[in-house]
Amino acid sequence: MKEVSGDSKIVMGYIYSALFWGVIGLVLGLLISVQMWSVSFNFGEYFSFGRLRTVHTNVLAYGLGITAEMGAFYFIIGRLTKRSLIFPKLAVFQLIFFNIVVLVGMLSLFAGYNQSLEYAEFEWFVDLGVVVAWVLFAINVLGTILTRKEKHMYVSLWYIIATMVAVAVLYIVNNLHLVASLGKSYHLFAGLNSANVEWWYGHNAVGFLFTTPILAIFYYFLPKSTGMPIYSHRLSILAFWSLIFMYLWTGAHHLVYTPLPDWLQTLGIVFTILLIAPSWGSVINGYLTLAPDWSKLRTAYLAKFFIAGITFYGLQTLQGPTQGLRAVSSLIHYTDWVPGHVHMGTMGWVVLTVTAAIYYITTRVYKTEIYSESLANTHFWLVLLGQIGFSITMWITGIRQGLMWKSTNVDGTLTYSFIETLVGNYPYWIARSVFGVIFIVGMLVFLFNFIMTIVKGKQNLSNQ
Repeated sequence: MKEVSGDSKIVMGYIYSALFWGVIGLVLGLLISVQMWSVSFNFGEYFSFGRLRTVHTNVLAYGLGITAEMGAFYFIIGRLTKRSLIFPKLAVFQLIFFNIVVLVGMLSLFAGYNQSLEYAEFEWFVDLGVVVAWVLFAINVLGTILTRKEKHMYVSLWYIIATMVAVAVLYIVNNLHLVASLGKSYHLFAGLNSANVEWWYGHNAVGFLFTTPILAIFYYFLPKSTGMPIYSHRLSILAFWSLIFMYLWTGAHHLVYTPLPDWLQTLGIVFTILLIAPSWGSVINGYLTLAPDWSKLRTAYLAKFFIAGITFYGLQTLQGPTQGLRAVSSLIHYTDWVPGHVHMGTMGWVVLTVTAAIYYITTRVYKTEIYSESLANTHFWLVLLGQIGFSITMWITGIRQGLMWKSTNVDGTLTYSFIETLVGNYPYWIARSVFGVIFIVGMLVFLFNFIMTIVKGKQNLSNQ
């Protein structure tokens, strides 16, 4: 009887954990979407929208997203470096420790402990745990890369290294706090400086937690799943260095029309527009990889996941810079357009790419074929429909909100009251929940297919 190798067991441990947190995060996301249009679904203080929104965001970001990326990174570097993890036992400890950190963070948000910083709500004691876990992760990842047997550095390794370094800098700087008590701290930066640092972190957290690591995954698994080499390694490296340089300067576009100095707002807008080029460098590279044989979208079932994912990434990186323009920002900022934009990236680009990678990893770890390609296709179309419907309803709502808020009478008074703008949102919020259900059904199909593939693989291994 053959067994799964040690490093592969570690990788699967991270994937199991990611999917566990993913189920919790998605259910909470559906619940808060319903709470938007039905107050009866706010179940007391601890399960109110104000608490659950931050729990939903952080459980999916840390529990699902980052944990899945950790597992994928360990899988990728083992193959691109041609060596085992330098510290396998440390990776196991890190997994256990990080799960404890996510659990404590979730419970603390339920209890109302909150730094009141977007994407950085965890209080100082949770932040310390996140930093320790990331240091352990970095030691293993960078140590394995530095002692690699394969000297050639494929582009995925560059994106992994950038992720390790940038996240450490971003997280530590933005979470510098003055501790007031066991459960409360205050941002070291005050007023406008606090806002500037927060959105330098906030935008780059998206860049280095849900862009560079997902690109590392995309560049590795697209060629592997299709059998077609990446179109241009040179283009991938050019796009990498351009992206790294430009991303770090873009955060100020979140603070357009605020007291932030005008020149700093403009700088953020300019670099955001420039960011389109390196982003689309990867999009084009993905398209041209499949260009010699587009039939792979039918014959290689994972190809459509990666191509749809990179398409969402391309749309995201066109929409984001456009939103940074002052004229556009004045219409859609603070409206439901923004969650529509964010979820196009998370539900489209991130989820499609990561779930496809999990399919690939699982079949390779257990040396089997996927349990059902038909179910994988069903999963794909349900997730795609759910995501597109979700975002479109939010974009319509956002434009409607912005136009109504800006509408004035001839005497300069507002045409609509806030309540009038609010009531009109309800049909769109209900539609968002419906599309959320479709998305979650797709993810449940994925989860079933994933479990059955493992069962099938274990049976095959036991028979060998």
